Order: sequence, then C-alpha cells, then structure tokens
Amino acid sequence: QVQLQESGPGLVKPSQTLSLTCTVHGGSITTNGYYWSWIRQPPGKGLEWMGGISYSGVTNYSPSFKSRTSISRDTSKNQFTLHLSSVTPEDTAVYTCAAGLTWGMNYDYRGQGTQVTVSS
Repeated sequence: QVQLQESGPGLVKPSQTLSLTCTVHGGSITTNGYYWSWIRQPPGKGLEWMGGISYSGVTNYSPSFKSRTSISRDTSKNQFTLHLSSVTPEDTAVYTCAAGLTWGMNYDYRGQGTQVTVSS
C-alpha cells in the first residue's frame, strides 16, 4: 500500500518561498506510469491542483500556479518537493500530495494534508 506524508513549515511569512516535501512509502516515485502531484484547499474554497512530476521526472503545472511554482524530486530519498514563491495570505491552505495515473485530481493515493498559514 502506497502511503504519502507531507512535511514542512506550518507558518510562512509573506513574500517568502514555501517548501513542502512529500515522502512516499510502499512504492517508488519512479514507478512507470505514476504522476505525483500537489493539491491545495484554501479555507472555504475547493481543491486546486497545483502541479506535479511524473515517474520519469517530467513536470507539469497548472496555469494558475506556473509562474510561482516548481516541483523537484529526490529519487534516492523517494521524495518530491513543492516550492511556491512570493507567498501571500491567500496562499494559506491545506496542502496535500497525491499520486495517480494521470495529471490532475484523479489520484489513487493521497497524504493526510498539512496546514500552511501565511502571516507576518
């Protein structure tokens, strides 16, 4: 059973870069055909797919986040990391990593999510 676990700071100051890491257990991020994504849900709003990285290392970003987002991976640690730059209070949300056979919201596995608050 694949399990995903997010880690990172719970509080970030405006204008800083938010970095969150997803550690994958029970499966490899290089497994053929899987796409590893970041999703967020701001308070009172719906889920937003931010972007992801494929089993082969190809990245894909939502147009809404492309200018501020990068996703990288460390295959030796079986982790992938989200970097979101120039954060504002509007980036306050629960951030979740997920895995599925396509880009986007059709995931098979997901972490429990981590709350990130942007505030000075």
